Amino acid sequence: MSKLTKNQRLALEKIEAGKTYPLSEAVQLVKEITVTKFDASIDIDVRLGVDPRKANQMVRGVVSLPNGTGKQIRVLALCTPDQETVVKEAGADYVGLDEYIDKIKGGWTDIDVIITMPAIMGKLGALGRVLGPRGLMPNPKSGTVTNDVAQAVKEVKQGKIDFKVDKFGIVHTSIGKVSFTPQQIVENAKEFMATIMKLKPTTAKGTYVKSIYLSSTMSVGIKVDPKSIDE
Repeated sequence: MSKLTKNQRLALEKIEAGKTYPLSEAVQLVKEITVTKFDASIDIDVRLGVDPRKANQMVRGVVSLPNGTGKQIRVLALCTPDQETVVKEAGADYVGLDEYIDKIKGGWTDIDVIITMPAIMGKLGALGRVLGPRGLMPNPKSGTVTNDVAQAVKEVKQGKIDFKVDKFGIVHTSIGKVSFTPQQIVENAKEFMATIMKLKPTTAKGTYVKSIYLSSTMSVGIKVDPKSIDE
């Protein structure tokens, strides 16, 4: 087992074992214990009382974080030529169609999000093996298949994210950066959790939100009191 560094020991000393923290305290603590030289992401992990193996208990959705994610999202817009100008003005990093489909077939995936139109989805079927495992395949449920590609690009650039529960019943996503103010992180966390609550399956029984943890890219997780989200 590797030894803890001085900074890691100091960070752990600030955390009370077994304690559940109010959201505002957890945010402040995560910022204090993060000692990376880069601007680390702030992540939230929510364990839900659902069975993802059942289609009627799958939790998946999109949320526009009020303060964005702090990340530079690289967007590829696959659209018809008549849409290219307005989509470029909306902020897409790459805009086109067949040339980018060919690039992806050749192994190019240097992007974070692909947005396209319903009429074009047929061309993307052959890319499933490349895009699927990387989570890049456009999907109407996440808002990445739409006739208003320009608007979808704007939303993604401004902080719209999509998420879904994994096979262990956990939803994991980033809600900001360590450089954000505590208030910005709190606002993003509350907006994310409000969306999670709206998506509660009617078939889910018992406790819906079992636990919430907040962490940064290389920090330990801080357990958050679910009740404090509504305060």
